[in-house]
Amino acid sequence: MTPTKLELLTGWLPKQDWYAGDPEAPELVTAGGFRLDDPQGAVGIEFMIVADAATAEPVAYLVPLGYRDAALADDVDEALIGTSEHGVLGTRWVYDGARDPVVTERLRALLRGEAVPQHQSVSDTLDPTVTVRGTGPADGADVRINRVLRSARPVQAQPVQGSSGDLVAGWTWPDGSAARGVLATVVPRR
Repeated sequence: MTPTKLELLTGWLPKQDWYAGDPEAPELVTAGGFRLDDPQGAVGIEFMIVADAATAEPVAYLVPLGYRDAALADDVDEALIGTSEHGVLGTRWVYDGARDPVVTERLRALLRGEAVPQHQSVSDTLDPTVTVRGTGPADGADVRINRVLRSARPVQAQPVQGSSGDLVAGWTWPDGSAARGVLATVVPRR
């Protein structure tokens, strides 16, 4: 894809209010992630983890991505990360998946045990390192995406207080050490 996902995120991520690094000098590197399949085959879904190599303390970010062949009809311009040219599929509109209805529905399906995580870069390959603890979202529950991932290295993913389900996965820090943490949680509505 041109520009690459990492190039698009380098321009978009520092503008987010949850970005913890220097917005003038991000050094983003791919740190991990996984994919989910859209049963309709219309939306590419990736949960990308990027680390900022420019920060003194390690900080990683979870950015769910939705790749589409056309712009979303709803007014979600602020969720558009950018467009990119795919060598086979043509122009792709890349959205922040937290605002893409197909991406959020598939995340909820994963937390309910109705979807299976796929390897980030190997087609038709399950990713058994991505796990779900507890029960998935029920009526009266929301899914919270943990955008900023900070932890000691290596990390054991601890359950989130008050959650009924957690999505857990690993990533790699820029120095090569491994981390594992909670990417999303099911929380009761208040």
